[in-house]
Amino acid sequence: MSLLDISNLTLDLPSGRSLRLLDGITLSVEPGETVGLVGESGSGKSLTARTALGLLPARSRTSGSVLLDGTDMITCAPAEALARRRETVSMVFQDPRSGINPMRRIGDFLTESLRLNHGWSQDRADTRALELLRSVGLPRAESHLSQFPHELSGGMLQRVMIAGALSTSPRLLVCDEPTSALDVTTQAEIVEVLKHQQMTRTMGMLFITHDLNLASVLCDRVYVIHSGRIVEHGSALSVFTSPHADYTKRLIAATPSITFSDDEPNSTLVDEKPHAPATSRESSTPALDVQGLSKTYSIRGRTTLRAVDNVSFSVAPGTALALVGESGSGKSTVARMLVGLEKPDTGGILVDGVSRSTRPRGRSERRERAQAVQIVFQDPYLSLDPRITAGAAIEDALRLLSPLRNDDARARVIELLDQVGLTEKHAQAKPRTLSGGQRQRVAIARALAAAPGILILDEATSALDVSVQAQVLDVIDDIRAERGLTLVFISHDLAVVRRVCENAIVMRHGVVVESGDTERLLRNPQHPYTRLLLDSIPQPSWNLPDTSGSSTGAEQISAI
Repeated sequence: MSLLDISNLTLDLPSGRSLRLLDGITLSVEPGETVGLVGESGSGKSLTARTALGLLPARSRTSGSVLLDGTDMITCAPAEALARRRETVSMVFQDPRSGINPMRRIGDFLTESLRLNHGWSQDRADTRALELLRSVGLPRAESHLSQFPHELSGGMLQRVMIAGALSTSPRLLVCDEPTSALDVTTQAEIVEVLKHQQMTRTMGMLFITHDLNLASVLCDRVYVIHSGRIVEHGSALSVFTSPHADYTKRLIAATPSITFSDDEPNSTLVDEKPHAPATSRESSTPALDVQGLSKTYSIRGRTTLRAVDNVSFSVAPGTALALVGESGSGKSTVARMLVGLEKPDTGGILVDGVSRSTRPRGRSERRERAQAVQIVFQDPYLSLDPRITAGAAIEDALRLLSPLRNDDARARVIELLDQVGLTEKHAQAKPRTLSGGQRQRVAIARALAAAPGILILDEATSALDVSVQAQVLDVIDDIRAERGLTLVFISHDLAVVRRVCENAIVMRHGVVVESGDTERLLRNPQHPYTRLLLDSIPQPSWNLPDTSGSSTGAEQISAI
């Protein structure tokens, strides 16, 4: 009997006329097996996974069956579903910060279920919590029990979430995009943790992701879901090397990749679309010139943190530079200094030859600086005001940074939306009604409202699924070609960096460890950390040469 057996599952929501969200879903997970569920945002991945825990939307109507270890989670009594969630199945969510109470300590999070649901004493639960933290590779487990969530990095907190999900020794672990916003080295560590836990526990795993490369590495079998329907399934090898469904083929084609061949051991880069032909402005002056930039933070109760240490680079007009590195490398701190959100301790920033290192004097100078450099952040839902429409957000930027008013401003809003592939109807929509890709396009349109010479994209595509990511990157290509825009592209995704940027610098612990032409840097990396980033990119075994005896990317991290 399968550990999880979903058969012909349909789910409808009453909304005027019935809205079908899942349509005839059939999938299974065996003990000790990892099954991938891949598809775009809104395809029904997370909704399907939640049915395994008996978590259904209010007022939904369902048919079919969801058998978890023989119990139908749709028709069973609520008490039975709760018992299964306590003993048989656990879930790891995408954002660990939204799944852990920020007001409670890590130890409370890990021991609460054991104490309240299983009657364990505090000492016994604490001992179990320490064992779990050590099992997921967290150093200094004792000290972490007394810490609050905000004191841990994203990767460390995701390990805590995995430890919490494993606290009751579930037979099935459901992972909903657990690594989508993590850098490649942290992702490699989390994947190794999941693999190890599965092998030692003979646990089944349903792994939800939009990262096809990761699914090809981690999963035994894969189901592809589109608009609430399974359009293809099979072994990971067959689905990704010989896809039958047109939708699967489109997903694979939209995935930027870095693959390695036997005759070129460092890298042969595969990408179907080259850089956009940027229209460079004729000038000997760099569009952006950064010299000796440093920034130190004082952390209460701890030593100072050197976030950025003597960073220097320049960007020619109309070109694109990537800042690459894992979380905590200083990339975003550099970006915040470039747009004036942080003041550097030392060093200089020149934009078209004009210094930006001092605070602006008066409103006029602030407006000039905003018109010269704009930034698009990683999460557009947090950077857009949820109370106003997309059109109003762009119009506000126009009123602040341009002379356009009333009808002229509204006409310009429509032009900007058109430039990023949206229509007039999207101007009337609030952020919560738009998809992730649409919200990111609105954020780009708002940044372009100032007609900046330099656009900074801070992980602006990292949490998007591959097809939406491809659409956003196409928009950026078109705008660069049309405007001769200078781009600073911050990312941990080296395949996307190669797709967008002519030049790149690699940062670690606030220091630039390597820089140069992107193609050269990825083909022939000189620094061990750059090689580690490349080695940490998920690669399916059928694309790799024989590496028996060599260490994985996760195993190399402590060696640098």
